[in-house]
Amino acid sequence: MTDQPSDDSELASPDDRTTTSADVVEPIETDGAGSGFVVVANRLPVDLDRLPDGSTRWKRSPGGLVTALEPVLRNNKGAWVGWAGVPDADLDPIIEDGLELHPVTLSAQEVADYYEGFSNGTLWPLYHDVIVRPTYDRAWWAAYVTVNRRFAEATAKVAAEGATVWVQDYQLQLVPKMLRMLRPDLTIGFFLHIPFPPVELFMQMPWRTEIIEGLLGADLIGFHLPGGAQNFLYLARRLAGQATSRGTVGVRSKMGVVQVGFRTVRVGAFPISISSAEMDDNSRRRSVRERAAKIRAELGNPKNILLGVDRLDYTKGIDIRLNALEELLVDGRVDPSETVMVQLATPSRERVESYIQMRGDIERQVGRINGEFARVGYPVVHYLHRPIPREELLAFFVAADVMLVTPLRDGMNLVAKEYVACHSGLNGALVLSEFTGAAAELRQSYLCNPHDLDSVKDAIVSALEDDRDTKRRRMRSLRRQVLAHDVDRWARAFLEALAQDQVAGSALLTDDDTYPESRTPRR
Repeated sequence: MTDQPSDDSELASPDDRTTTSADVVEPIETDGAGSGFVVVANRLPVDLDRLPDGSTRWKRSPGGLVTALEPVLRNNKGAWVGWAGVPDADLDPIIEDGLELHPVTLSAQEVADYYEGFSNGTLWPLYHDVIVRPTYDRAWWAAYVTVNRRFAEATAKVAAEGATVWVQDYQLQLVPKMLRMLRPDLTIGFFLHIPFPPVELFMQMPWRTEIIEGLLGADLIGFHLPGGAQNFLYLARRLAGQATSRGTVGVRSKMGVVQVGFRTVRVGAFPISISSAEMDDNSRRRSVRERAAKIRAELGNPKNILLGVDRLDYTKGIDIRLNALEELLVDGRVDPSETVMVQLATPSRERVESYIQMRGDIERQVGRINGEFARVGYPVVHYLHRPIPREELLAFFVAADVMLVTPLRDGMNLVAKEYVACHSGLNGALVLSEFTGAAAELRQSYLCNPHDLDSVKDAIVSALEDDRDTKRRRMRSLRRQVLAHDVDRWARAFLEALAQDQVAGSALLTDDDTYPESRTPRR
């Protein structure tokens, strides 16, 4: 897609815009108490789990965001504002496992409209290249505005005078502007953990201007890749009418700039990573190595173990790798007596109809492959639809000969980096979709186009059949990248950029190196 949209007047009329906006909030005064560093995310790093007997307990939340941010919060001795994962739970702030947590209450209806609706029925498919058609529902949007305001108000009460606040991800894109209006003393950063879409796709959304203006409340807006930053700069100029810098955005280096009144907003690319040294150390533990050997034995000691580890989501390409394996078995390029596949699928959005249908489709695929190619007691595909304990997951990574990461679109994909971190012996091979953010860094993986089944098949065969020296050379290069660029470096690069003097930043924006304000109608 290359053509820029030329007219946006038919996409939404002014009458469709909700009257709920960030502009109705008023500044909040602080007494100076509170946290000097605050992370704001849709979910807390732990979930409230209601047990059958009516009691409750806290358990670790799933997902890459918690994995990435928990060490950052601990290192900065900060607070975390987020939802506890249970509707209608009115909870006081708590200290859990050494973390200061401030729960935000959401009703069941708000979970349905703000989270399952606008966040995951509108933004998620739109930002993932419209693999599934987004739904544009005004009631969902109204709930999104309401919940974003609640997060902003909760954060305003938690943050100390002059604190640094780091807002996370697509569910909270209005919070930066709302929070700035409540607490102009704060330094506000925002990071998007999913892809930012091409301009022509983003322009479909009726509330596109509100989203861009919401993000421009931040002092620094971060994306995984320079392309997302470039798209945002164009939209800030086109939709919000702001002057922006010209030229390319670099990775952790050259920033884009948007002038918003007297404020200078930086826009940059900061590829996220993992606690790679910790993963490396943990994967070397005797208990993990012994469990990995036992997993291989339980699978029948096959020559090759293929592994997929994903949240069950239509963007992850689980069906694609299964189709590729099935065709390889039919073609005779993979021997079912030598190769097994393990697919670990973490449950996700289990009340959403499209996800229920997807789970059924994948499980039927698994059944069809095993029905055709398995021997008694020896399935070709082992499929587990449940959360996997962390140490068990490490053992699967260590045991796997080939890791299959085949999303149709993914902001980064930390699983690919986790697999690499677990292979200190330089064995193993990574098959990686070109449409992940990780592909820009992990160039020595076996890259494939998930939209081209032959490309996926060829990558799998190469990963299985390449000689030992080639695989070791590739893995050595991958490990060098992953171990050098860990989550601490990601966080440090972002927070150091956020802390830079805003006045000095404004000097970067002059008449000679900016695009002027757009003359295009804002809507």
